[in-house]
Amino acid sequence: MHILILGGTLFLGRHIVDAALMVGHKVTTLNRGTRKDLNGIGVETLFADRNEDLAVLSGREFDAVIDTCAYTPDVISKSILALKQSVAAYLFVSTKSVYRDFLKIGITEDDDTGRPLQTTDADYGSLKAASEVVLLDQIPDGALIVRPGLIVGPYDPTDPFTYWPKRIAEGGKIIAPGVKSVTSNS
Repeated sequence: MHILILGGTLFLGRHIVDAALMVGHKVTTLNRGTRKDLNGIGVETLFADRNEDLAVLSGREFDAVIDTCAYTPDVISKSILALKQSVAAYLFVSTKSVYRDFLKIGITEDDDTGRPLQTTDADYGSLKAASEVVLLDQIPDGALIVRPGLIVGPYDPTDPFTYWPKRIAEGGKIIAPGVKSVTSNS
């Protein structure tokens, strides 16, 4: 299978590239070229800014696209326009933040809390939800959307989770939230 990975040199994309290569897929990445290509041997790398010109994709065919980094409807729309005629499947990594209440247990898309946001707000969840709508409108039969929660692990540049285990391992005093003590007057 020939897979195009939009992104592919940083965090999630890097792991997807490694996994695809490990099972024998042909991999092409498309990124801005702002980071050194970390994908190793056997990866074709294309450079383009998804906000600009995607002519580098013209005339190319892929079995699948894995989009790890789009988060605005405009960016995903441009990518779909460039790829729609040359790809059978488009996997979009969205987010659980598209849900109105993602803390509710047993969320389904059949109730109001489980249905993705349909707002014009410019927050992350709303933009991802609007991007999902664009994808489903443009490629209704070939779209696959995954909505993970926090993604953490090696090469994560944002450090939203691993800060705490690393900091605790260092030892010493740590400022952290505590439990409010409750006293009784009885």
